[in-house]
Amino acid sequence: SPSAPSAVTFAPCAPCCAARKRATTETAVALEKLFPRQCQVLGVVAPGIVVTPMGPGSSRPQEIEIGESGFALLFPQVEGIKIQPFRFVKNPKNLSLERRRFTEAGLLDNPELRVVLVFGYNCCKVGASSYLQRVVRAFGDTNVVVAGGQVDNLVSLTSDTCPLDVDGTGVVGLSVSGQRVQSASVLLSEDVSDEKAVEAAMQRLKAAGIPERDTVGFMFACVGRGAQFYRARGNVEADAFRKAFPGVPLFGFFGNGEIGCDRIVTGNFVLRRCSEVRAEDLFHSYTTVLALVHLGASR
Repeated sequence: SPSAPSAVTFAPCAPCCAARKRATTETAVALEKLFPRQCQVLGVVAPGIVVTPMGPGSSRPQEIEIGESGFALLFPQVEGIKIQPFRFVKNPKNLSLERRRFTEAGLLDNPELRVVLVFGYNCCKVGASSYLQRVVRAFGDTNVVVAGGQVDNLVSLTSDTCPLDVDGTGVVGLSVSGQRVQSASVLLSEDVSDEKAVEAAMQRLKAAGIPERDTVGFMFACVGRGAQFYRARGNVEADAFRKAFPGVPLFGFFGNGEIGCDRIVTGNFVLRRCSEVRAEDLFHSYTTVLALVHLGASR
């Protein structure tokens, strides 16, 4: 149901061959069975992940770029907030994008829309990037925070009744709506290449004034960043985030293209921009997009 709790899962893997894709899909099916049936699951595979381990140990977020690992992030039901999965599949025989589909996904004609997390999958296929840009352009100029990137594969989408084609191309994500939702995002450009510059970018995000309680952070970084970008120093961006937001868990992935910019949806829901940003300017490479999503205090 639309009000069911949602889970989003990320798992990194090496460049996929057919056997690897089958194994990943089998793992995804097994994970789906661990969640309640009413839970809507969205799962993707990326070259690396960013995760904050939960539990009694350290809450230091980790950038994992080597090996295989994964995480699941569960969103509870919150009164007055709607988190809705969506999917657009590239069909060479029908390239039209009907406005009705965006409205059904909560992406248009939705005055309470605050945040869109959006992921293009099978991004290396011909036409995948242009299709992703077409989809994002449909809502990218609205007064919402848009953040995400390009991933390797889509492996789970339990809210969609259409068969899942692991070799297909498309766009998936989550729309987050609700009057109490607040959000901000910041873009770390290619010029942000040392610890001091990263911390300065975090202060821009801090200046947005988003409440840190009941808030989750997202990090979508280029696979070309990470330790190799910072002269063999790992976890630079995740550590800078934790320094600025010690009580906010951080999740995300390393991908093949980033989506986002400097945007703030404040308490009175007025959009502020560091510069005028058009929808086509949301797409980047060799960057990192960091976003805060505040789900509002429970009543």
